Amino acid sequence: MDQIIKKSFRYQVYEQLDPTAKTNGLSMLNKVIIAIIFVAVIVAILETESTVRSLSPSLFIYAEWFFAALFSVEYIFRVYAAGEREVYRGFTGRIRYIFSIWSIIDLLAILPFILTLGSYNGFLLRLFRILRLLRLARIGRFTRAVDAIIEAMRSRSYELTISLCAAIFLLLFSGTCLYLLEGSSQPDDFGSIPRALWWSIATLTTVGYGDVTPITATGKFFAGLTALTGIGMIAIPTGILASAFSDAIQKCNGNSKTQ
Repeated sequence: MDQIIKKSFRYQVYEQLDPTAKTNGLSMLNKVIIAIIFVAVIVAILETESTVRSLSPSLFIYAEWFFAALFSVEYIFRVYAAGEREVYRGFTGRIRYIFSIWSIIDLLAILPFILTLGSYNGFLLRLFRILRLLRLARIGRFTRAVDAIIEAMRSRSYELTISLCAAIFLLLFSGTCLYLLEGSSQPDDFGSIPRALWWSIATLTTVGYGDVTPITATGKFFAGLTALTGIGMIAIPTGILASAFSDAIQKCNGNSKTQ
């Protein structure tokens, strides 16, 4: 007769809430939580539109109370179940868990509503309620894709740092050159290096708003060179990240096949 091992209630909660507790995919509870997070974010987005909110203001208030209560209960159970992991056991372990990155995001997802108490008045209160969109960030804990992205960026940190330093140098160099070439002609737009840096950022990132443009012949010539350089500056980190993501995906696929 097979021996039946009775699991504790805390372990059962841990098994349902912690995405790393199961090797065969997410638990049904975690899938439901993901769906609720998407619904909560959609409600938060729709609420910012006054015409939609005016159709049924009370509906959004009740929805916020529902989501706040639901995520509060979930947060409490997560803190409770965290003790199943050795690193989070005991009082000091719980404190360590509360100040972990994902736990802070969980708390920020419900804290704005608690602070505002459902109030719709005041700019600061609205600013706090925008943090509800952090609920979407919590989905990252449920997928290995986030770990793959983090690992990909970490593995190419040196190359990304070099490309960032090169981009900063080009920004300062192009901004300084346009300040020297266009400063006297357009003091409002290029009268200082900080002012010229706005043009450099818009040009090197290939955005090109067109609100600030050089008017002298030498300024236009240098602007053309800067624009061409910007294409390469965007391509370098893009290629680095693409290669890193490809390696990370292959590594994840290789690990999944060996399991």
